[in-house]
Amino acid sequence: MPALSPSGSPNTDILKHFASCPLCPRRCQVNRLAGETGYCGQTARLRAARAALHMWEEPCISGSTGSGTVFFSGCNLGCVYCQNRDIALGQSGREITPGRLTEIFLELQQKGAANINLVTPTHFIPLIVHALEQARISGLSLPVVYNCGGYESVDALQMLEGLVDIYLPDLKYASGELSTEFSHAADYFEKAKLALDEMYRQVGRPVFDTPSVPPSAPPNVPLPSQLSGQPSAAHAASVYPSDTPLLRRGMIVRHLVLPGQVGDSKKILHYLRDTYRDNIYVSVMQQYTPLPQVAHIPGLNRRVTEAEYQRVVDFCLRLGMENVYIQEGDTARESFIPPFDFTGL
Repeated sequence: MPALSPSGSPNTDILKHFASCPLCPRRCQVNRLAGETGYCGQTARLRAARAALHMWEEPCISGSTGSGTVFFSGCNLGCVYCQNRDIALGQSGREITPGRLTEIFLELQQKGAANINLVTPTHFIPLIVHALEQARISGLSLPVVYNCGGYESVDALQMLEGLVDIYLPDLKYASGELSTEFSHAADYFEKAKLALDEMYRQVGRPVFDTPSVPPSAPPNVPLPSQLSGQPSAAHAASVYPSDTPLLRRGMIVRHLVLPGQVGDSKKILHYLRDTYRDNIYVSVMQQYTPLPQVAHIPGLNRRVTEAEYQRVVDFCLRLGMENVYIQEGDTARESFIPPFDFTGL
């Protein structure tokens, strides 16, 4: 592949990261430049499945116009219950150049996106860094969201410093047994803690585009008397009005409650509260959906009950957590999965 050129091709310094891949904690060390693949299933060529405005994020991310979301193919975590399984396994995706990715960022900005949202980007970090740098030169001014599973390498995250404004990681498990069984990553919690520390170091406390909101009532937080669900795109404008404060900088940590795992959820929330206090936001999700691939796995082949989810929410309140997003109603029965039909690529 050529050195940096007017067409936006990455140079050899960028590509060297793929020669013996160290980009996630699995450190597969495969030569992706030569077409080898490790756990993520991807070579050194960018692949994505969709690039479009997306309304299914937290209110301060989606806003009223939608988040400019790019779904990348492949995943370094590969959870057995993944809702985006087709793209996580790399079964859905189209090859694009870094130059085309730069164009996509600018096109999403032109469409009115609230931000640029990179979904499962870990294994393509060097190419994304190049595309973002080129997009900034060409006029990209939107905040950039890094949306990941939390299983990240600190060294790789440091490549993103100054380019990512909002980190949106999962913190899936405290238990090594669960992370081994469901994501084949015994060291998940230890690696995720280090990754979250690095993310917070880079972006710090949340900054919104409405600084007049008093600290005692942070913007966009569903308080106990104002539980907030996620809208459909058709109702987004009315649910998230045009004056919805948007997050410009900061971190939101997502935690998906799994069936039968209230105790592990409590450990996660206790850790986040003790470590970050009210300097981050936490999104507690009840949208776990048992897809066909988990029908044979005891414990995962059912939905989270209303009582289970409420126990987790009540625990947040007992901890005194204020900056929390909470889902309500039948979110587990709604579709959060867009069509991966190569839209926008």
